[in-house]
Amino acid sequence: MSQSFVGRSFITLLDFTKEEITTLLSISKKLKEEKKLGVKNRPFEGKNVVLLFEKDSTRTRCAFEVGAYDLGMQVTYLGPTGSQMGKKESIKDTARVLGRMYDGIEYRGFKQETVEILKDYSNVPVWNGLTDKYHPTQILADFMTIEEHFGHLKGIKFSYFGDARNNMGNSLMIGSAIMGLHFTACAPKSLWPEQELIERCIELASISGGSITLTEDPYMGSKNADVIYTDVWVSMGEPEEVWSERIKLLLPYQVNANVMKNTSSKSIFMHCLPAFHSTETSMGKSIYEKYQLEGLEVTEDVFESSKSVVFDEAENRLHTIKAVMYATLGGKI
Repeated sequence: MSQSFVGRSFITLLDFTKEEITTLLSISKKLKEEKKLGVKNRPFEGKNVVLLFEKDSTRTRCAFEVGAYDLGMQVTYLGPTGSQMGKKESIKDTARVLGRMYDGIEYRGFKQETVEILKDYSNVPVWNGLTDKYHPTQILADFMTIEEHFGHLKGIKFSYFGDARNNMGNSLMIGSAIMGLHFTACAPKSLWPEQELIERCIELASISGGSITLTEDPYMGSKNADVIYTDVWVSMGEPEEVWSERIKLLLPYQVNANVMKNTSSKSIFMHCLPAFHSTETSMGKSIYEKYQLEGLEVTEDVFESSKSVVFDEAENRLHTIKAVMYATLGGKI
């Protein structure tokens, strides 16, 4: 089995084996324990990383910044207006410049093609902080959280509710297939993942002992599930006109008390955040005024319930992102 991470990029979980993902999760747990104990582990003094953000973020930016500082590195943050990439300078040229100055590059933005070009032309590890197709660092945090609550991944009944053809639906299905979870996408058929990806994941699941199921029935999708997972219904960058259509289509897939009652007795609720679960934000108030809905993809009672582990997930973004940087930059495993 190959567990050589040095110099590799982290673009999609499809590039990694079950054994390699297991190793990254083990490193994450070790780094988390060290941080809780106050142990300093700063193997990368003198190294520098750059964070390229075309899309704003709380968890991804904070996790990469704190993780890099914890490991001894310096960080440059370039926000949506912080560089000439794609405007006055091509992505290829930007990659070649940054690769001469930095030891690693994080990218969070719109097109998967962009992070692939950065990988191909920079000659340093590139880490995908989110694109239109994949969100692999989030899945590591999700799987770490599941292991903390259940003690294992293989055999977990995992149900994803909502827009299953987005970056989270794609990545959770891929990760589940590789690691042996029983993955169910519960969504309107028009929002299922691409057939080619479904078929590839079915092949991966046949090797790992997992399974892939797609259903339009919320009752069947939640029946005896160990994990119920959802995400926002409209992604950053999509036009406002999409909201009415998407809400009408996905309201039957809202995670509420009735959905959770149909799950296993030890089930947990997960969400990558931010979540539309109340009217405590300007967006939440706007949604309520227009649609008379206090929550969208999840209701407040579920979000704030004892089954909700969303803030465990949020914390674990830090430890898993640290693990990815640690492994790919040459940390001792």
